Amino acid sequence: MPDSAPTWITVLAPWEFYPSVVLVSLVTVTLYIRGLRRLRATGHSVGFARSLSFFVGVAITYAVLHTRFDYYAQYLFFAHRLQHLVLHHLGPFFIALAAPWSVLAAGLPQRLRDVNWGALPGAWLIVGGYRILQFPPLAAFLFVGIIFFWLTPSIHFYAMLDLKLYHLMNWSMFLDGLLFWWLILNPSPQQGPSFGWRIIILLAIMVPQILLGAYITLSESTLYDIYAICGRAFPIAPAADQMVGGVITWIPPAMMSAIAILVMLSYIRRQDLASVRSPGALSSAA
Repeated sequence: MPDSAPTWITVLAPWEFYPSVVLVSLVTVTLYIRGLRRLRATGHSVGFARSLSFFVGVAITYAVLHTRFDYYAQYLFFAHRLQHLVLHHLGPFFIALAAPWSVLAAGLPQRLRDVNWGALPGAWLIVGGYRILQFPPLAAFLFVGIIFFWLTPSIHFYAMLDLKLYHLMNWSMFLDGLLFWWLILNPSPQQGPSFGWRIIILLAIMVPQILLGAYITLSESTLYDIYAICGRAFPIAPAADQMVGGVITWIPPAMMSAIAILVMLSYIRRQDLASVRSPGALSSAA
């Protein structure tokens, strides 16, 4: 544990250096910036709000994985729950809301953009696996199930002791969150379930998350002994640590679903306006 109070430098510096986090972050941001420049050069600009959403998502994901915050996430239960709130909800939500895939593709080197990826050997496995993971009932089940899995006390105990398992836990939360939120926030009504079904999915995932958070918050026994064994980052009663962590598991995820429902309603309104303005709608109305 640290011997002195952290400064801004030590707060922003990684607690442990993870090459995978640095590499993925640098490559992603570089491709996005290159893509923005190329699209603007061809007259296809990307809105400021979309770009801001993307960079916010990447920044907060990096912050909980590769700054001093990662230390607190390993030695405080409520900090761990904050970390996973960002990895599974906030970070992927902002990234998916930005719909950055066309920008990232534009940032690729020309020789990679010219490759027919669908014709490569084994590409059908990737496409097929993606479609399976994006099957709405399975996506919703995995989104909730992975939270329950890693918060199972016996599994959580070993995940916080084994560094490789700890990384697997964090990356699986982020990737699952990215897949789920793209399924929900994809602005195209032709891709994925209808906006109405997406609202139903968002309502469905709220219930188990609320129940799990309430169970952790109101539990009279200590569910996660690992933080007592390894020691906490600063003095806090185990019951208080668990209660705050439970509240973080309980309320913010439900709020994220509510916010996503508002986004769906805005998509529905935009779709209705587009249908009214289309020539076919106008002629049929006449």
